[in-house]
Amino acid sequence: MRLQAARAAVLRIAQSGRIALLVLNGCAVGFAVKTWAGPDAVASTTEESVEGRAEAGDLAEVRPCQDQRARRVLVAQRNLTVEELMEAIEQAPPVDTVAVVARLLAEQLDARDVCFLTTELGGETLWRFPARRPKRDDRQNPIQAVDNIYDTVMREQKLHVTASPPDEGRPTGQRVVAPVTVRGDAIGVLELITPDRPSPVEQHRIEQAAHALAYVVTANRRFTDLYERGRRSARPTLAAEIQQNLLPDALTFEAGQVTVAGGLEPAGDIAGDTFDYSLDEHTLHVSITDAMGHNEPAALLATLAVGALRQTRRAGASLVEQAHAAHEAVLEHGFDGSVTGQLLRVDLRTGRALLVNAGHPWPLRLRDGRVAEVELDVDLPFGTSCPGRYRTQELDLQPGDRLVLLTDGMIERNTTSFDLPTVIARDAHLHAREATRYMTRDLRKATHGHLLDDATVVCLDWHGPGSSRRTSVAGAHPVGPPQSS
Repeated sequence: MRLQAARAAVLRIAQSGRIALLVLNGCAVGFAVKTWAGPDAVASTTEESVEGRAEAGDLAEVRPCQDQRARRVLVAQRNLTVEELMEAIEQAPPVDTVAVVARLLAEQLDARDVCFLTTELGGETLWRFPARRPKRDDRQNPIQAVDNIYDTVMREQKLHVTASPPDEGRPTGQRVVAPVTVRGDAIGVLELITPDRPSPVEQHRIEQAAHALAYVVTANRRFTDLYERGRRSARPTLAAEIQQNLLPDALTFEAGQVTVAGGLEPAGDIAGDTFDYSLDEHTLHVSITDAMGHNEPAALLATLAVGALRQTRRAGASLVEQAHAAHEAVLEHGFDGSVTGQLLRVDLRTGRALLVNAGHPWPLRLRDGRVAEVELDVDLPFGTSCPGRYRTQELDLQPGDRLVLLTDGMIERNTTSFDLPTVIARDAHLHAREATRYMTRDLRKATHGHLLDDATVVCLDWHGPGSSRRTSVAGAHPVGPPQSS
């Protein structure tokens, strides 16, 4: 009878939501009693030991666990499986999936103020998504990811733990920030507050949750504008909206042999610049284009060029065939406009690189610490009325090379204080994603945010055929801090 009463008391406590025990698949596997020997004893208090004590008549009163350490010991014993996580996500609407992950993480680690911070297109600003569903007019102040913990986590792709700042009006404790990244594309960070510093096991679970969140956000933003709206600080122009929708879904990706990252400046006001990439079984395709003019006419020209390039690329056409298709599309429908561009194809098995240059600025190549222009033959831009042909050229690419494709906005600018080759050499040790971010950041600083033209850069790191630089399970290859110039 006493045993049945004890079991009933335990179940009542569990059902009331107070943390007194760990319930796994409906079975109570641990709880706290008044005569316990301390927090560490909770982990070994099992239902079987309760039965023995009840039979002996020395069962004390069953009560909720008030000690935070004991509560975390109990909860830590329950390791949420991927199957349970995915089931919870699938049962929630796409707009609530972040909240689901936050709730499960809060339950696992006794965490508070769990939130996802998503990056803007330029990667310099973060917008906070609270665990609850944000309202359309419930905007919070943006966070600049510059020289702070968020910048460090995004750059190094490592979890960091610091004391929670007391002046932010948030719960006190330990602030944990982990990268939310999938295949090198840093889409944000996961932030939470825990009462105590998480153990190595708990930190690993947070990293796993952040990595899972990256896939959750990537999958569910196809169904809602919530994530896209959440990372915009201002309403873009129509031209910028068109151009942003021409970009690849991820601005960075990592494969075994190669890493590619792209950046644009100004991110919210672009018009004629685009870049694109695709990875086949044995081939990498990269393109960069710059449509003549600005605003909507340039955006429409870019749409023609990118559409023709994607159509023919996906049909297995050669580089020359893709170039001719883009030329014919702009010539026929572009209202006397033109588009410059470069089309690159890299054989991942051999490293052989082929390129078509349609009136575009020469790329830069970093090799053995030195930066130099890659001198190419120049064909006419797409849409030019003069007859011409497009030629495939072979590009020398060696393991360890960094190839930088760019538009004229990176070199034709209203400042002389920005030396692009020097910046590329300075940041040679950084991940391609961060090198791109620092290129656009330094350009913005040098021009005080007032560019004469759109500026786009694509950074390609060639690791070599058959190699793999993806050594991290957290979604990106970790890198160190930037070096001073």
